[in-house]
Amino acid sequence: MHIALIAHDSKKELMIQFCIAYSGILSKHSLCATGTTGKQVSEATGLSIQQYLIGSQGGCQQIGAKISCNEIDLLIFFRDPLNRKPNEPNEHDLLRLCDVHNIPAATNIATAEALIMALERGDLDWRELMR
Repeated sequence: MHIALIAHDSKKELMIQFCIAYSGILSKHSLCATGTTGKQVSEATGLSIQQYLIGSQGGCQQIGAKISCNEIDLLIFFRDPLNRKPNEPNEHDLLRLCDVHNIPAATNIATAEALIMALERGDLDWRELMR
């Protein structure tokens, strides 16, 4: 499966810890991320991650385009709903695309863990059958 990773600045450490905890599962899949998130996660975990531009310079749009072309199967987007900065990625557009294209999306650790465990059990394989 193709998994996209995005994290607002205040959630990058949470994303790193999540990816360390689930690196065994994530390593079996194709990963991509916005620039800074991808660089930090890759350095901390050793996971192979295709890195796009940083979110504020178009990385979120690049991932959005992949979602629109059905090239992303799962989005993990750790966002900070309380302290969002103007230059951070716009989650509304990405979440709308996920809804339009039936892409499972996690915006917090609880949902991300539920989706990763479902992925490990094989419960999300229906997307592969649709390709």
